[in-house]
Amino acid sequence: MRSCSPPGSVVFILIISRIIEGSSSSAEEVLPPTIQKLMKGYNKYLRPFFGNGPVTVGMSLDIASIDTISEINMDYTATIFLRQRWTDERLCFEGNKSLSLDGRLVELLWVPDTFIVDSKKSFLHDITVENRLIRIFPNGTVLYALRITTTVACSMDLTKYPMDKQTCTLQLESWGYNVKDVVFYWTRGNQSVSGLDTLQLAQYTLEDYYTSESEAVYETGNYPKLIFHFQLRRSILYFILETYVPSSALVVLSWVSFWISQSSVPARICIGVTTVLTMTTLMMGARTSLPNANCFIKAIDVYLGICFSFIFGALIEYAVAHFCTLHQPNAANAYMYGQEMQEREDEMNGIVTSIGSSAALRARKREEMLSRAGSTSSPSPSDNKEEKPSSSQPQSGCAKSLSVARRVVCFLNCCHVENPHYIDNYSRLTFPLSFIFINLLYWTYYLYF
Repeated sequence: MRSCSPPGSVVFILIISRIIEGSSSSAEEVLPPTIQKLMKGYNKYLRPFFGNGPVTVGMSLDIASIDTISEINMDYTATIFLRQRWTDERLCFEGNKSLSLDGRLVELLWVPDTFIVDSKKSFLHDITVENRLIRIFPNGTVLYALRITTTVACSMDLTKYPMDKQTCTLQLESWGYNVKDVVFYWTRGNQSVSGLDTLQLAQYTLEDYYTSESEAVYETGNYPKLIFHFQLRRSILYFILETYVPSSALVVLSWVSFWISQSSVPARICIGVTTVLTMTTLMMGARTSLPNANCFIKAIDVYLGICFSFIFGALIEYAVAHFCTLHQPNAANAYMYGQEMQEREDEMNGIVTSIGSSAALRARKREEMLSRAGSTSSPSPSDNKEEKPSSSQPQSGCAKSLSVARRVVCFLNCCHVENPHYIDNYSRLTFPLSFIFINLLYWTYYLYF
């Protein structure tokens, strides 16, 4: 009988399976003799000093760039070089030179399970190969470096925006090893973070930075944590040129209407409406780079609100002045108005006088009648006491009414504008002085408090 040979595809599969089965042993065979000796009996699933206390991991950072700082998402994106250093007694070898290995050999070693706490999105650079570095020293010290780009959350207080300072953090923790297994520390304290002196940011300046060590407490235990704090101050020059100067110029432009004749209704209305609409557009544009749902009342919102109030006030000022012009009485009407007010006052005085004289006349007649009837009956003291209030009550009530009427007339005279053109004259002085005074208060508060 003829024996059947297996097809070519089956032979190929068998060859691949045999290669995969021998990959673990062949991986060690291709390594140099020194590395083969180190890897012999090495278990990457057990941490160094397993059962003999925690392993200490020193860390350092090199900030390559901080690309974007977003107020809308409240985060920042940074590219960092993370370097970790620890000692593994199983990797000691003879010699005085370190061994730099290919980054892909990290799969054969134990490495710390470090992660970035507030990271929203991170990735390891892999062009042209994964950006990893492994270096082993004769005493068993391992240097493991990574190049990472991460987007980290940063809680921001925008109350003083754009004169604000923001403090952001970069927190490093161990995911599975607690403080009994792994201890983190900064290798050189605050000097463990480098690259910030040459860092250039578009909208911020770096004011201060420092490092700290703490523990993260969770339900599963306490875990080591390293924190890098850095403080950023926003550059205000851009906002001065983009928002503050245009809004102030619009306020000054609204004051031009005070020097235009009140009879030029279209000119003054056009200036008022144009400045109000332009200011509204400027306020909407200033909020495009900020969160839509925000509970903060920002400094820029306060200033734009002040400018809008002054512009709207200038428009209302012309409406009041024009109204007073339309209802201003001429000289004859003013004289008749004064005469009428004088007659009313004399009439009220006459009423009070007549009431007082009639009351006095009735009192005399009553006294005569009482004197004639004195022989028959004499008035008691209680009757005299009752008569005195009745004679003085009408006079006191009329006097009070007269005083109230005079106060109302005086108040109306104070509110009455004799010449509506004085309103523009007063506005030319009060509006600029008020705006300057409020600006002094605004800048003093937000810059120094």
